[in-house]
Amino acid sequence: MKFIGIFLLAILGLCAVLVLIAVIKTLLTPAKRSEWKPRVQPDREAEYAGKLSRMVQYETVSLPNVDQREKFLGFHRLLEELFPLVHERLEKTEIDGNLLFFWKGKGAERPVVLMSHQDVVPAEGEWNHAPFSGDICDGKVWGRGSADTKCSVMAFFQAAEELLKQGYVPEQDVYLSSSCTEEVGGDGCPKLVSELKRRGVRPYLVCDEGGAIVEEPIGGIKGHYAMIGVLEKGLGDLRLSARSNGGHSSYPPKNSPIARLSAFVQDIEKRNPMKVAFEPEVEAMFSTLSAYGPFHYRLLFGNLWLFKPLLKKLMPILSNQAAALLKTTVAFTMQSGSDAANVLPQEATLTLNLRYIPHQDMEESNRIIGELAKKHDLELSVLWAYPSCPPVKIDSAAYHLVEQVIGEVFPDLPACPYVMTGGTDARFYQEICDACIRFSPVIYGPEQMKGMHGLNENIDTVSLPGAVDFYKAVIQRNR
Repeated sequence: MKFIGIFLLAILGLCAVLVLIAVIKTLLTPAKRSEWKPRVQPDREAEYAGKLSRMVQYETVSLPNVDQREKFLGFHRLLEELFPLVHERLEKTEIDGNLLFFWKGKGAERPVVLMSHQDVVPAEGEWNHAPFSGDICDGKVWGRGSADTKCSVMAFFQAAEELLKQGYVPEQDVYLSSSCTEEVGGDGCPKLVSELKRRGVRPYLVCDEGGAIVEEPIGGIKGHYAMIGVLEKGLGDLRLSARSNGGHSSYPPKNSPIARLSAFVQDIEKRNPMKVAFEPEVEAMFSTLSAYGPFHYRLLFGNLWLFKPLLKKLMPILSNQAAALLKTTVAFTMQSGSDAANVLPQEATLTLNLRYIPHQDMEESNRIIGELAKKHDLELSVLWAYPSCPPVKIDSAAYHLVEQVIGEVFPDLPACPYVMTGGTDARFYQEICDACIRFSPVIYGPEQMKGMHGLNENIDTVSLPGAVDFYKAVIQRNR
């Protein structure tokens, strides 16, 4: 017993020493502040906002399994009016409403793809500005697609238009890519990728939506940060089915279909089986942002070598957003049962939406769900699923190119790797490109984040000149 007591005291003493080292290290490391503000350029803002407004006014809501090529061909005619030099001098390929423009450079060793989608989600509910008005008011362009993501489409077309007007010839080949089925998970982008494969093109860099210039990316981290998406989680829709002989509700049996599904849900909610871990990219994100936070952020996240085990326990409890960065998430989204209030269902179903993380990817996560389903006498079917994307190496030349451009176009704006919990078209490019970076060079504050796929979507006009300059710099610096 005496020996055990001495051992425990030694362990406690070592822990105290390690914590003291972390505290001293934090105190000696100067705190940083992000004080970057966008540069106001009224004339350019007005020009770009006017073009974006016209694009928003053209309704491009995509619908699953519906041929909408004619609608998007009309949108293409608007693009030709707004960006005449792009259409005159670049090689245009249209595939079922999806667009690919080729700008031949002096070399073809490091081709770059600038991309974002034309389609938007439906606009329901009561809006302060009509969803397809494209109103320019209060320093914003209002309407569905203004932020997600016609702003990016406008910006890279405008970047090419201005460089063409100057007579610029890029050092490397440039492709402008825009699908019309992103919002419905359609086959638009795969068709464009297949076309590039047919031509033997392997992009050096793909730049799509995802991250952005985000205001307060994590609670307590004040200011603006360029959040560069380097990892995209996978996605799966799974269905659980519980069967029985049905019957009258006046003499209900135990373990009815809905009871078994409910027990499954309780198991997930109370004893979540998904492993919590810090991906290297998540660790890099928190390590970078910690320097800009209050003391306790700098202490905990600036010393992950010591506090990582504690944070793995606390973060999923304190924040849903943090949980999504550390594990495969399981969301219960749809449920069905009997068609009558007094009839037991012969079959009840529950739909799960999973977002897979690399350390516990699609196959392993689905296996865990399947084993738990068997425990509750449930049948599992995978409606559709795809694994997480290979991360972009944050020490790669392509990533450093994006960092360099951000530093040049947005001086003093901190840049940080970021993990995408949602899906993008960029995942289809992973087959032919090792550096699919998710970053839209526009400012997303709380209002813009709330408006995407919601009410009153808008984008600040002050962010548009910087977006155009970002794409111009990517083209010019890729040598």
